[in-house]
Amino acid sequence: MTPLSPVAKAKPLKRPTQARAKATVQAIFDAFVRIWQRDGWGRLTTRSVALEAGIAVGTLYDYFPSKTALQSGYVRYCMETLMHAVDEQAVHRAGLTWQERIHCLVHMVCGVHNPPLAWFHPDMLKLEPLVAEPKHQRRANEELAAMWQRVFDACTDLPQRPSADTVRALHLALWGGRRYAMLVGLDDAQMQQWAAEMERLVCAAVLSGGVPSVGLRSVGLNTQAPREQ
Repeated sequence: MTPLSPVAKAKPLKRPTQARAKATVQAIFDAFVRIWQRDGWGRLTTRSVALEAGIAVGTLYDYFPSKTALQSGYVRYCMETLMHAVDEQAVHRAGLTWQERIHCLVHMVCGVHNPPLAWFHPDMLKLEPLVAEPKHQRRANEELAAMWQRVFDACTDLPQRPSADTVRALHLALWGGRRYAMLVGLDDAQMQQWAAEMERLVCAAVLSGGVPSVGLRSVGLNTQAPREQ
């Protein structure tokens, strides 16, 4: 099967810079979410979003030439919202202990922060190949990993500082876990429980001080697959 690739007109045309333009795009995103929640992706159109947002279709097209471009822009907006919130609440706030910074980071990354930072739907994962190229995925990964590192850099009271490799691994574990949790449809209580376990995992990684894990061979376990009889 040939892999899907981003469709034509899947990219937003421009970013808002002035306050009025930012308010317009925010209204577009709010309408986009309301219609998706109410009617689903299949019935969502650029015209319906413009009508819901109270703007002209041409104004929407100034920013998003198609609904896939709108989807792409919305996901990027959610990522930027997350990174801004983490910087504001877990990096720049003074007087927090390292445990408090980690708690804030983990709850935001796991999507259980109250109030929610953004709304996601499992179908967004299915649409990713249509709106994002591999280079976009790599860039998002690097930006999220850098966000994690900023939080740890702000923790001046760490008992032991984890390596950059450990921080990156924690980012991948939590972000990948959130995507899979969304795919299988964990409910709110399950998400809260998962986030609590992930917070415990991150704290354990800090307290371990980068002590290398014991390899299978060093404890005498056979790492070879059994031979057929």
